[in-house]
Amino acid sequence: MKRNKIALAGVALFAIGAMALAGCASGSGDNGSEKPSGDATAVITANGSEPENPLIPTNTNEVGGGKILDSIFAGLAYYDGKGALVNDMAEEITVDSPTQLTVKLKKDQKFTDGTDVLADNFIKAWNYGALLSNKQLNQSWFSDIVGFSDTADAELTGLKKVDDLTFTIELTSPVATDFATRLGYSAYYPLPDVAFDDMAAFGENPIGNGPYKLDGDGAWKHSVSIALVKNDDYQGGREVANGGLTITFYSSLDAAYADLLSGELDVLDAIPDTSIATFQDELGDRAVNQPAAIFQSFTIGEQVAHFAGEEGKLRRAAISMAINRDEITDKIFNGTRTPASDFTSPVIDGWSDSLKGADVLSYNPDEAKKLWAEADAISPWSGTFQIAYNADSAHQAWVDAVSNSIKNTLGIEASGAPVVDFATLRAQVNERGADGKRTIQTANRSGWQADYPGLYNFLFPLYSTGASSNDGDYANPEFDDLLAKGASASDQADAIKDYQQAQEILLKDLPAVPLWYQNVSGGFGESVDNVTFGWNSVPLYYEITKTK
Repeated sequence: MKRNKIALAGVALFAIGAMALAGCASGSGDNGSEKPSGDATAVITANGSEPENPLIPTNTNEVGGGKILDSIFAGLAYYDGKGALVNDMAEEITVDSPTQLTVKLKKDQKFTDGTDVLADNFIKAWNYGALLSNKQLNQSWFSDIVGFSDTADAELTGLKKVDDLTFTIELTSPVATDFATRLGYSAYYPLPDVAFDDMAAFGENPIGNGPYKLDGDGAWKHSVSIALVKNDDYQGGREVANGGLTITFYSSLDAAYADLLSGELDVLDAIPDTSIATFQDELGDRAVNQPAAIFQSFTIGEQVAHFAGEEGKLRRAAISMAINRDEITDKIFNGTRTPASDFTSPVIDGWSDSLKGADVLSYNPDEAKKLWAEADAISPWSGTFQIAYNADSAHQAWVDAVSNSIKNTLGIEASGAPVVDFATLRAQVNERGADGKRTIQTANRSGWQADYPGLYNFLFPLYSTGASSNDGDYANPEFDDLLAKGASASDQADAIKDYQQAQEILLKDLPAVPLWYQNVSGGFGESVDNVTFGWNSVPLYYEITKTK
């Protein structure tokens, strides 16, 4: 595979620190020079989850839908298995100045309806995602572009078409270098003209331009599966070595793992709690257990009773110090998790285990009780502390363990609050009342699987004011300023310093309670080869080969 570097004019692109995360791979592309061999018509089967929303790139910010979008769409660039940015639809992305980029597209790129991929397809898609009245979950990803508004409908005037294959991007602040690294994320995918005729209908049967396409009308069977086939018209770098991909939306990981063991499933990217201690022995060299850019936490919004203001800050710190992370990661996860020391991931350049204030993430029962008592002096505690989680994945064991640790340390009632599936959980978290405030009255499972390999991606979408995945509606101007300063830095070391200082503010406020870094723990069947789990834990489906 040819890897084109981003062309730069006068500004050095940040180096992306990432780790090669190969499971068992011997193929071409990201992992070797040999071309994968196998049945080019065979369909690969994998596990997944029902998407929260119709498959619109600007309205999808969860793993189930993102996994599908990344297979059926191609953006300006994509991230390879090691986290490197590789041009896809873009011939060249040039940083002209700290606030200006120029994008040149490759010729003769097609959507699966036969129409060309042109500059207008990016400009119109980004404007749709940014428009306030469209209420897209990924709206904030366009906030750096001139013309963006989060208070009224407005056009992204910073997007200018030069010709059919060229457009420029003007930014409101000097973050062009970092902005270039974001362009592999799904929010920036193009849309064909037909999408704007009826976006809701399009989202049920999307027309993309990626390595796969939907296998006809009805390919998406809600809450059951989605069937994709190879897109022969795709000319990008993700060359498909199989005939298609079927993703099954399992109601439990136990069922998925049973299918893997019986040969009914080819690739599994998560292991159920019940098998975490045995899966490596059961799968042998087909087991995968390796670091990935995944951070786990839970969020307690200020709308939850007793968690606003100074009282809430004290209670969050007390709850964090009441959790025995070392014991839980050892006993529950059998060494497939590592207690968190910050809000990012050890596979990302700039991660730290020595931030000021990180002691709030250490188990300290005495200090936890002291802080809880200080909060009670403000307003006496009442009720039960609960953590909402989706029951269709492996979360019950750790939620129960965390709840018991809090209960035993603080002497309060604490428990999990299971929700039937991920889509329903996300709907509950995102629901708002007439006053605009979130209505959920429990903590909720949160965390992050990186969209691109950079510290900024772990911080901006989750904790900046008004950001797309800010589950607790956290707002701190000092944090926002440090984040903006880091994004505009021309030197990576300076940027990292700013991002680490921003995290020290998070350690004081705890908009989310960090728990641990997650390895990708999975496996694959005996009939497949060339299986690679990438830097962000998602298998590179397009490289997988299968015997007949």
